[in-house]
Amino acid sequence: MKASFPKLVKTPPVVLTIAGSDNSCGAGVQADLKTISAFGAYGQTAVTCVVAEVPGRVSAIQAIRPEVVAAQIRTSFEAFPVAVVKTGMLYSTSIIRAVAEVLSEYGHGVPLVIDPVMVASSGDRLLKSSAIEAYRHFLFPLATLVTPNLDELRILSGMPCQNLAEIKQAGALLVKRHDCAFLLKGGHLKISTATDILATPGKFETFRAPFRKNAETHGTGCTLSAAIASGLANGQTLPSAVAAAKSYITRAIGQGHYWKSTAALNHFPC
Repeated sequence: MKASFPKLVKTPPVVLTIAGSDNSCGAGVQADLKTISAFGAYGQTAVTCVVAEVPGRVSAIQAIRPEVVAAQIRTSFEAFPVAVVKTGMLYSTSIIRAVAEVLSEYGHGVPLVIDPVMVASSGDRLLKSSAIEAYRHFLFPLATLVTPNLDELRILSGMPCQNLAEIKQAGALLVKRHDCAFLLKGGHLKISTATDILATPGKFETFRAPFRKNAETHGTGCTLSAAIASGLANGQTLPSAVAAAKSYITRAIGQGHYWKSTAALNHFPC
């Protein structure tokens, strides 16, 4: 007998995050779920890796078998009306290929936000070197938006990206090469204004906020891209989603949690 459920007053949009876990819950799928919830959407996960980490240190990584990652994605699409997909830490070529294959089958017309997680804020490498080309060949052709941090932008473009002018040059190159938008995150420049640049064909839009010294940045990339994905799921345009996400991450940093020996973003800021 088929179960019946009470009719809901509101059906939230569904955002699927495909990423690694983080036992400190400041980054990865845990941070994504908190962010998606803060934006009033319904979060689902496909876990790619189990990561032992805390702010400033990655201790161990255990990858999930690619076929299991693909099965998680497939079952989400089969059971739920996935509105937007966001990827985070994918770790290996085999996982990237599995994700691309199942998204090519199930994700037609669904916006895809790619956070190309390669280097953690701590400096730890989170992607096998051999997997960088897999991003370019398999996932970027499916992307709506890619959100590299400064180190990742240098890796993807092969350019030094020492200032905002060079960041724009790298962004223009990548937009032309991959035919999708890039959000060029300039926070690691550590200038007085944290400046992010949305690069689309023939256009740049700039989003600024005060740079906070000595702030906890663990999980900021995950959180920002999840916020953008949630905005898109709620029907916002890409620039509007980026603006809302920028405001959100600024408040999450500014109202962060602090303990004696560590700190974390506040994913439910006022």
